[in-house]
Amino acid sequence: MGKIGFYQQQPTGYKAFIPAKFPPEHLINWDDNLIMLLSKADRAIGSLNAIDQLVPDVNFFIYMYVTKEAALSSQIEGTQATFIDYIKAEAKLKDKDSPSDVDEIKNYITAMDHGIERLKTFPLSWRLIREMHSALLKGVRGQHRNPGEFRTSQNWIGGPTIETAFFVPPPAHQMHESLSDLEKFLHDETTKLPPLIKAGIIHAQFETIHPFLDGNGRMGRLLITFYLYKEQVLSRPLLYISEYFKKHRTNYYDKLNGYRFNKGIEDWLKYFLVGVREVSEEAVITAQKITKLREEHIRKVSGMGRNSATALKLLNKLYSTPIVDSGIASRITGISSKANILQLIEKFVKADILYEITGKERNRKFMYSDYLRQFSHEKV
Repeated sequence: MGKIGFYQQQPTGYKAFIPAKFPPEHLINWDDNLIMLLSKADRAIGSLNAIDQLVPDVNFFIYMYVTKEAALSSQIEGTQATFIDYIKAEAKLKDKDSPSDVDEIKNYITAMDHGIERLKTFPLSWRLIREMHSALLKGVRGQHRNPGEFRTSQNWIGGPTIETAFFVPPPAHQMHESLSDLEKFLHDETTKLPPLIKAGIIHAQFETIHPFLDGNGRMGRLLITFYLYKEQVLSRPLLYISEYFKKHRTNYYDKLNGYRFNKGIEDWLKYFLVGVREVSEEAVITAQKITKLREEHIRKVSGMGRNSATALKLLNKLYSTPIVDSGIASRITGISSKANILQLIEKFVKADILYEITGKERNRKFMYSDYLRQFSHEKV
């Protein structure tokens, strides 16, 4: 038996993991490496919290990061749609090759937005998590798997059958006590654990319980950010770790599985803290690159003569609306003449700020590719 639980034979022949009373005594064996990694992750979070001093519009920077997280977290669960697919879909720019599951990314963003708004007046609780889960699966793959409700039947992870599964969580009738223990742990201030450590443990324990029939991975990853935001470790909901988990996906599953047995908690936490540091540092670097990009493009539009004032207005809006057409650009700038707005867009194209992405004579659309490239390694 590990610290977290044990496998138990079930009447129908398979073995399921039964969580022990949580948290166990002596939950963590601290060593110098774990302490060092925690210190580095804390420093990186501190830099992340200062990010609004770097970017032109922090709210839209967060929106882009939320979109990136939504895409990557969904891809871990098998979604094909990408960050750029979602941005194009929002701009009503779908083509025959667009993945059909882009709505899964949209739902993830909706679920996250709902949770952040609810946290203003409502505690982080299983009720809130169920509300978010309902939004996550509405009208998409998994919509028939009890959105917003904890499971009442057995599930498993990996493998075509329960007998060949990579991991079998506790049976439904045995998981509710574990969920209750975890919810108490969420709010327990007597354990005196650093919030980053608690966030890592909360995620791993949630994945061990696997309380939904679908969407457990995405909800568990959201829990990390929501817990740290609730604890005011994050001044803004801006820690999204799915890119790290996706990049090291095999390690992610191995460390989560190891968490359930002796010495696995510390190994999982070390892996998790490295991820927190990496994604935090990457977000700060992205913010710095965007600041540099904006300064360069401000210089370009400032040289557009009598158009410079309206050009600057259009440039600033591109950080929240990175795909535009003549109609959108007209509303942003107040230029009503079709010829004049097309002329301004053409100046942006010649300055290598906007790039045409439709290749049509009419209804042409233009992308602020250099900006979007800061959030995605996809071809844009």
